[in-house]
Amino acid sequence: MEPRRHAKLILEDGSVFSGYCFGSHRKANGEVVFNTGMVGYTETLTDPSYKGQILTLTYPLIGNYGVPGYEKEDDLFCYFESEKIQVEGLIISDCSQQYSHWNAKKSLSNWLQENDVPGIFGVDTRALTKKLRTKGTLLGKIVHRHEKKSFYNPNKTNLAAEVSIKKPITYKNGDLTILLVDCGTKNSLIRAFLKRGFTIKRVPWDFDFTMEKVEGIVLSNGPGDPKKCKKTITHVTTLLSRDIPILGICLGSQILALAAGADTYKLKYGHRSQNQPCIEVGTNRCYITSQNHGYVVDADTLPQDWREWFYNDNDQTNEGIKHISKPFFGAQFHPEASPGPDDTEFLFDMFVRAMK
Repeated sequence: MEPRRHAKLILEDGSVFSGYCFGSHRKANGEVVFNTGMVGYTETLTDPSYKGQILTLTYPLIGNYGVPGYEKEDDLFCYFESEKIQVEGLIISDCSQQYSHWNAKKSLSNWLQENDVPGIFGVDTRALTKKLRTKGTLLGKIVHRHEKKSFYNPNKTNLAAEVSIKKPITYKNGDLTILLVDCGTKNSLIRAFLKRGFTIKRVPWDFDFTMEKVEGIVLSNGPGDPKKCKKTITHVTTLLSRDIPILGICLGSQILALAAGADTYKLKYGHRSQNQPCIEVGTNRCYITSQNHGYVVDADTLPQDWREWFYNDNDQTNEGIKHISKPFFGAQFHPEASPGPDDTEFLFDMFVRAMK
């Protein structure tokens, strides 16, 4: 058995959390965040919204069901949210060395190693999470000895541009076409519309889609500060003068709000879990949602013809917006789930009805 190799997570406030290496043994820099989900680490780690982030999983036992294998591209598309692991690093309490699942082909450690992503296990993730909840999201780095190098802030760059596709891709599956603006889209979002019988034209984040002949436009999820997606915001602003249905998901909802003239801001430590309670405004209905974001729309800055649609029952921050007369909708949570509950999948059906 290979001897354990020590590693450290160093935070910008000087805190040090020690543990042992698994996966890749390289260094990593990023924004340290936490996710409270109990399952779904394969979907979570491949979510492009985690680009630039070192992810802490609060559930203590990780890796026990391994990682699915795939032999063809369709399997990759079904089992993962993108073609590779997107996080900069992974911090966990206990890494299961033995895995058991009918579809598992490799261990979590081997998968991280293949993707050159470093991990640390044996960390007091409870103490780390309490610190992040108290102080807010912190910059950090994974190292193998104590260093005094500067910290890298991923939010100063356009992370959406880094994870977006470079050329348009079309998924043919019906007579009606949806244009998907890829700011870091999850595969589950594509699958949600394919199973509803739509052809999807997936385009890069900065693609000029203002003259495209499609039935509807979806602004995808993605990482980082929405204000960095200036070209996307400009193109959406142009389309708001028309009546073509627009649906924004997560980062896409923030982009939609910015295009409408509202503002966004950074949350203290973000919402990253599979059980965020969201209230639909004007009702007593609470939906349990899957979320992954660090920025949010400031509902108080919405223009007169826009309304807050949902809000978070934990901290009352915005979780959705809609126009009072035009088919423009935005949801801060993930209706496509993966991982998480599918309570809000009806949003896709509502959007479909707006296109027909």
